Amino acid sequence: MPRRVLTGRVTSDKMDKTITVLVERRVIHPLYKKFIRRSKKYAAHDDTNVCKIGDTVRIEECRPISKRKTWLLLERNGEAVPPPPGFSFAVRVPHAKDMVPPEADQVAEQAPS
Repeated sequence: MPRRVLTGRVTSDKMDKTITVLVERRVIHPLYKKFIRRSKKYAAHDDTNVCKIGDTVRIEECRPISKRKTWLLLERNGEAVPPPPGFSFAVRVPHAKDMVPPEADQVAEQAPS
């Protein structure tokens, strides 16, 4: 079963190696058909304590770390965060800046003469 990945905003970084992430989603009201916001807070593991309040982060579901903490920090403000020892990320989506476009020389070599 694939691990869930959520995007949210850090609301608390007061704990050691733990952040609180507020994840908002929009759902349509069943009767009035208007979009309403639903939010939930998750405790996520931040091994290096790099996150600050207000950062936009991506978190991934993992094995239980403590009673409430079952999420790992994947990215902070678009920058990848290395996984803590003993953990690995199931989902790693490459960024556009990480992808290298093919060089013009390589394309020219492949074209028939």
